[in-house]
Amino acid sequence: MKHLLALPLAMMLANTALAEAPVIHAVEATYGDMGWRFDVTLEHPDSGWDHYADGWEITDAAGNQIGYRELMHPHVDEQPFTRSLRNVMLADGVTSVFIRARCSDEGWSNERYEVTLSR
Repeated sequence: MKHLLALPLAMMLANTALAEAPVIHAVEATYGDMGWRFDVTLEHPDSGWDHYADGWEITDAAGNQIGYRELMHPHVDEQPFTRSLRNVMLADGVTSVFIRARCSDEGWSNERYEVTLSR
């Protein structure tokens, strides 16, 4: 009986160890004629279509979404990787925003990456 309980517990712990949120390594924010461009470099242990980093968002300090970049496919062999979002319009006087990444299996990360804006 002890062996029957040990196997499900070991499988549960193994799945927990595999669950990792996407990590944002860098963000470059550039202002231009059509608003802001955000280049976000992130890393995630993508394993295929069932588990991959599937997006990132730009939010204000209160957590309101300003922009969203959907990632359309896994990046199993391309880690870390950078993707851009262009033409993001921000209100005058905004001096910082936050980037948060999402995983197809675990959902939104709790970690936010603060970006200080300068023109």
